[in-house]
Amino acid sequence: MGIYLNPGYENFRRTLAGEIYVDKTMMIAEISRLIDHGENYVCVSRPRRFGKTIAGNMLCAYYSGGCDSRALFTPYKIAQEPCFEEKLNRYDVIKIDMNSEYQDAADKKQMLKKLTGYIKEEISEEYPQVNLEEDDTLARSILKAHAATGAEFMIIIDEYDVLVREQADPELFDEYLSFLNGLFKSDTLRPAIALAYLTGILPVVRDKVQSKLNNFREYTILDAGRLAEFIGFTENEVHRLCAERGVDYGKCRRWYDGYRQHGCEIYNPESVIQAVLNNRFANYWGKTSTYRAIADRIEQDFDGIREDVIRMLAGESVPVNVTRYMNTMDSFANKNDLFTYLIHAGYLAYDLEEETCRIPNYEIRNEWFNAIEDNRDYAVTDRIIKESRQLLADTLAGHEEAVARALDESHVHVTTNRSYNNEDALQSAIYLAYIYALNKYTIVREMTAGKGFADVVFIPYVPDLPAMIIELKRNKTAESAIDQIKEKRYFDSLAHYSGELLFVGINYDEDDKTHTCRIERLEK
Repeated sequence: MGIYLNPGYENFRRTLAGEIYVDKTMMIAEISRLIDHGENYVCVSRPRRFGKTIAGNMLCAYYSGGCDSRALFTPYKIAQEPCFEEKLNRYDVIKIDMNSEYQDAADKKQMLKKLTGYIKEEISEEYPQVNLEEDDTLARSILKAHAATGAEFMIIIDEYDVLVREQADPELFDEYLSFLNGLFKSDTLRPAIALAYLTGILPVVRDKVQSKLNNFREYTILDAGRLAEFIGFTENEVHRLCAERGVDYGKCRRWYDGYRQHGCEIYNPESVIQAVLNNRFANYWGKTSTYRAIADRIEQDFDGIREDVIRMLAGESVPVNVTRYMNTMDSFANKNDLFTYLIHAGYLAYDLEEETCRIPNYEIRNEWFNAIEDNRDYAVTDRIIKESRQLLADTLAGHEEAVARALDESHVHVTTNRSYNNEDALQSAIYLAYIYALNKYTIVREMTAGKGFADVVFIPYVPDLPAMIIELKRNKTAESAIDQIKEKRYFDSLAHYSGELLFVGINYDEDDKTHTCRIERLEK
């Protein structure tokens, strides 16, 4: 058992020994299927703390010929599969944590040379009959071992993209590309490699290595395909954890859900585990990252980015073209590239079918609030968000003029002159102004209700708060909005709700660009 070659199962054993482990071992069956079908060059990209490293350790523990891990996997799902014995501990696994190699290197220019030397030493120890020469590359060393012994290798590289994200010295970066190219592009070497498994935050860089690594099958946060359920926690897994630990699942969903993939609701595993262990919901993911990742990007004020950011802060989705981003840190050409990067980093969620992005949950929304706080271009946005708590209090207290004034400012802020009188702009103003309400209400837009569709319905998930129905009008009266709520019986949709109901009618006058408000209470 070596440091790089067949490092064994200890890392995965420690994961299993933790207080919480969610069984993801069926991923092994899927990876084995890919191997059998010749789709054995795999790149899995996900945000930080989504379980990429644990998955790599699991694959290493299962496939590595340097250990006997049968007993380790026996209690888990994969052990019940017919394929369990077929590939168990059958391969020589080379596992590299590229982030550690890069960060720990005293002389980064010598990093790859030293790494190659270390792995070659372990190959020589494992196969002393193989004559490795000093100038042999790692790729040639693997080929020699395979030719002499028939050994099949698996190469697992965790955080393969660290040199991209750290914007490493160009000379080192080019050397790294040559290193990857030597390992994964050669047809001569391919029979010796049963699996190449790369993980990172970013997918394969497209502007410099497309010709080198275009033989990799990619499973990204944009489209995770068959691996969607294995990197991150699914809805059923989180629901079960909450039930076992007596944790409020609804709150957990609002805090950490939001990354949908092929019918799966995907949660941030790190945050869920911390919340369940502590029985407290907080911004755990932010403690391992930084809001500067958002702030630095939105300071690049590409056309249309400010308007879209405000809409997303208000809870809306915006269109995004994810096809042109080159997956580097220096190729941002427009807002679509910025948003695509933030999707890969986990600060936005992507809807594959609608081709839109949005802020996924409470935890990430807090990071966005931090990011705009010191940005002068978002000073008004920041103030509206901070004042939204008072707006909700004014609404609940029936302070109609205060509500109207708050909406005046929000409406001016979220729109341009061309879109000011647009109905979507009015709705965006409402959503932004009431953003604090998300801490206490589920907000449903265009809700089927009574004899039509209510514009906005606020359903409380904390006790002792009234439900609210907001109806919007233009160039009419706030009273007519209240009348419509009553005439079309929008409150019928809340028949199951036993508390007080609040009807909020809002009218926007296009000529003087002001709002009026009427608030009525209905006791049920």
